Amino acid sequence: MATPLLELHDVSRAYRSAAGDVVVLKNISLRIDAGEFIAIIGPSGSGKSTLMNILGCLDRPTAGSYQVDGAATEQMPPDELARLRREHFGFIFQRYNLMENLSALENVALPAVYAGVHAERRNARARVLLETLGLGERVANRPSQLSGGQQQRVSIARSLINGGEIVLADEPTGALDHASGQQVMAELKRLHAQGHTVILVTHDAAIAANAARVIEIADGRVVADGAVGGRVTVHTGSAPESAGPPPNERRSRLDAVREAARMAVRSMLAHRLRTLLTMLGIIIGVGAVVTVVALGKGAQAQVESQINELGASTLEIFPGADFGDPRSGEIETLVVGDADHLAALSYVDSVSPNLSGSVPALQGSRRANTQVLGVGADLPRVRGLRLKAGRFFTEHEVEAYRAVGVVDQKAATALFSGDPIGSTVLLGGMPVEVIGVVGASAFAGGATPTVYVPHTSAASRLLGSQRLESITVRVRDNVSTTAAEALLGAELQRRHGSRDFFIYNADQIRKAVMKSSQTMAALVSAIAAVALVVGGVGVMNIMLVSVKERVREIGVRLAVGARQGDILRQFLIEAVLICLFGGVLGVLLAFGVGAVSRVLSLGMPFLFTVGPVLVALACSSAIGLAFGYFPARSAAQLDPIQALAAE
Repeated sequence: MATPLLELHDVSRAYRSAAGDVVVLKNISLRIDAGEFIAIIGPSGSGKSTLMNILGCLDRPTAGSYQVDGAATEQMPPDELARLRREHFGFIFQRYNLMENLSALENVALPAVYAGVHAERRNARARVLLETLGLGERVANRPSQLSGGQQQRVSIARSLINGGEIVLADEPTGALDHASGQQVMAELKRLHAQGHTVILVTHDAAIAANAARVIEIADGRVVADGAVGGRVTVHTGSAPESAGPPPNERRSRLDAVREAARMAVRSMLAHRLRTLLTMLGIIIGVGAVVTVVALGKGAQAQVESQINELGASTLEIFPGADFGDPRSGEIETLVVGDADHLAALSYVDSVSPNLSGSVPALQGSRRANTQVLGVGADLPRVRGLRLKAGRFFTEHEVEAYRAVGVVDQKAATALFSGDPIGSTVLLGGMPVEVIGVVGASAFAGGATPTVYVPHTSAASRLLGSQRLESITVRVRDNVSTTAAEALLGAELQRRHGSRDFFIYNADQIRKAVMKSSQTMAALVSAIAAVALVVGGVGVMNIMLVSVKERVREIGVRLAVGARQGDILRQFLIEAVLICLFGGVLGVLLAFGVGAVSRVLSLGMPFLFTVGPVLVALACSSAIGLAFGYFPARSAAQLDPIQALAAE
């Protein structure tokens, strides 16, 4: 004897309630063969819908055994039951259960998405089914744009997309007018004639009369089971056509992810305001993190630039034991000869002896107190000074005690109404020809107008002292400043006979400032990252609300064959996309803050780089994964029959 398509042995189903267990089905035993057209009839509350749910693997019996094509279903995991629903069953519901945000074509193709059928093949199959059912011109319409009869025909097409070997119809005409109901019954008869096994649940005897076999249920028991007109008609036509051959597993997974992402975007667009509010915490968090990091990097770059203006690889030699040494003014052993000696060393790039003083300046009717710096001809190379106009004095002019000078921008503005090049300014009692203009420098004067003159002229004609205030040494690029510092110290100590000087290494202060700046930026970034976590909590809350609002949708997806992993994937992707889009908007917000700062000249040195932006976007996506998992898992673990019953 052939194995029955569906077989129940002493199946019972009980539900727990506050009043105790309620037994809905009691010791049901049935055999259903392939190709039958069966109507399950009974009054409301008799258990007929519960029986259909067990037959369609939407529900499980609490006792007894149920087999599909010889395979027992009692111990099957949820995903295996989903496979049975996907490959063997097609559901037609009284309330249609169509996705409002999908077109008729997309609703029909939905079970094939979970079956892993390629998009082109499933869409072509869905289009053929709709055309066969007279809906060829309605493929792009959404359920709200279709009549009840048309929606039910879309539901019928959906039940057939994966083959629909067994069509389960729960009160398929209950929500339709008489004419539409007759059309639906005609379609069910046609499906039976094509070889589909049709199981119809109804309370209407006239509808049940269309079937070849009627099973009557009352009070949870089968009270009658017989053929209409005394004979059961079984059609054994060719196997129902499916959407296509088994898919490539890897392509199937990629297609499933793509479809889940598309559905997630549609869901987000369907609830734009809620999605935007959900993103708000992520936008603020990412925007704050990127802004703070950019500001920190900009501040670091600004500080480093200022330090570099003192010389990229420079050492400054001062008289005395350290800064603030009261004896330093009495030490006169630091002289130009030391500078000349150091300049000849192999690891030294260039040297400038330095002395300074405050000298009144007069140019025509303009007066200003200036800082005069007596320096060597190599100062531009030593300090990285940039000329804005003219030239710097030469070594020959230094040796010849020439009265030439280079002014900074402040001195040029204070003393001259036009181009200062070629003009003469009176410094103290010495007339000085201006031969160049340099830009602002952290090395000199701050807000005080500054004039650079040869150190020979400054010592003999302006300041009256041969004692140097300092010697600036730039070491070669391939030489460590720390090593050069030790060598220079030993060389000068040998020349002086004692260590009556100290060496200041600009690289040390740069490292200290950079470390301090990085620590502060990391601290502020950590504080800003708290906003990301808060945003993640907001995403989790909204996703939980979304799951509750979409319980019925989840039930439909499970009924048409979605695995728990498919539901988990869809809601996880939705959470990640919300956070990722929020992260992109947060980055744009940070860029906007930087642009406004530049336009308004607020003096905040933003420096945006690719690395922190990518890290922020990766973190926002990780937040979506972390905080979206619990809502997604809650959605995936919903019971199909309870989800379908939700309002």
